Amino acid sequence: MAIWDWMLMVYARPGAAEACLCLQDDHGQNTSYLLWAIYAGVDDPNLLAKAAAVARLWDDRALVGLRQVRRALKPSAPPIGDGAREALREQVKALELSAERLLIESLDAMTQIRGGATPIAALAAASKAWGVEAPAAALADLATVFE
Repeated sequence: MAIWDWMLMVYARPGAAEACLCLQDDHGQNTSYLLWAIYAGVDDPNLLAKAAAVARLWDDRALVGLRQVRRALKPSAPPIGDGAREALREQVKALELSAERLLIESLDAMTQIRGGATPIAALAAASKAWGVEAPAAALADLATVFE
């Protein structure tokens, strides 16, 4: 299964979206990077550091800005009509998803061989390589999606 299809399947599992948003919004993590680490079974610090650098660059250039615009468009903004505002928000959301797909597929292309790390081991190693470690409990919440 291609990584993007796998990621969409995982994100639809009960608790996955909430765990990902908590890691992203409350703990400064990049969830595409974390999910790639699980998919690839990666716990190699060198590969994770390279992947984290790619994800940080893409966060700065595309993802953070698109996410901010999408979220800013959520509340009503009279006199802009709600229908038009929501249609624009959906277009921005589609761009944000395209940017996430580009990132995760680029990270997947960096993976020569899949490792054998468990989801929690991959998450812990990826969070450490990210530079701002998320609390173990928050990482465990995402790992439980894979049990």
